[in-house]
Amino acid sequence: MATLMPGSAVRLPRALPAWLRPRSRSARDLGPRLILALIGALLVWQCVRLLWTLIVPLSPLGAWQPQTAVIASPAERRALFAGFDPFFRTGAQGPASATVTSLGLTLYGINLNEATGGGSAIIAGEDGVQASYAVGDEIAPGVRLAGVAFDHVTLDRGGAQESLFLDQSGDAPVANPAAPLPAPTPEPGSASAPNAGGELSPAALKAGVGFAPRTENGRVTGLVVQPQGDGATFRAAGLRPGDVIRSVNGRPIGSAGDAAGLAGQFTPGARLSLEVERGANVVPVAIFLSKS
Repeated sequence: MATLMPGSAVRLPRALPAWLRPRSRSARDLGPRLILALIGALLVWQCVRLLWTLIVPLSPLGAWQPQTAVIASPAERRALFAGFDPFFRTGAQGPASATVTSLGLTLYGINLNEATGGGSAIIAGEDGVQASYAVGDEIAPGVRLAGVAFDHVTLDRGGAQESLFLDQSGDAPVANPAAPLPAPTPEPGSASAPNAGGELSPAALKAGVGFAPRTENGRVTGLVVQPQGDGATFRAAGLRPGDVIRSVNGRPIGSAGDAAGLAGQFTPGARLSLEVERGANVVPVAIFLSKS
């Protein structure tokens, strides 16, 4: 509702519009609004940082320059290498030039730890009893192990430095050569087993090995071999009692006539490749017959 002011032709509203009027808000609406305000502030801050990074060059170290290598002059290098030999450091080893001790001690071993500069030594006293001493241990009354080197140790004897060297006057003991190992006994039946008497003759093989067919379910499945005579030829052929020949030169045994066929192959210079069933295993056996 509007009223007309006296002396004016403009009609003013009595109250503000609804969207301009202050409204009371609950406490539940305050939390989400604070979160939105915080997110907006962070977004503005990141935009400012991005803009600052794009405008201002990034150089926290300023005009950084790498250090140049300092090379010593030739005169300084000659003076340096004249006073230090990296390969034969004889001039820098003080303990080596120390007085050799007159104590009745014997040095038997040295354990040098170059990483830590320590170590230990095995030293025997006048009684001959050997003991291990670490650097700093007392060896005898008033005598302390001060340091170890490659071939000697340094002793601190009442403040004086003395050296005790390994005894290298004698020749090093020569180890006795080990006895040669005996040749391994070849397993009979292996393809590489050598014959006891060289190549077998056909007559000796026929006389020393007996063949009998093995029948399973009415079928011949192999030839059972047994030694005859003294068994020397049987063993030389690489066979064992109870072996069953399953095939000869790749041809399986399937009939009783194969036994006669096998005996017919015992000719001078023949080479027989047998497949032998030995227990639960199948092994190859090679037999070479002499030409005479």
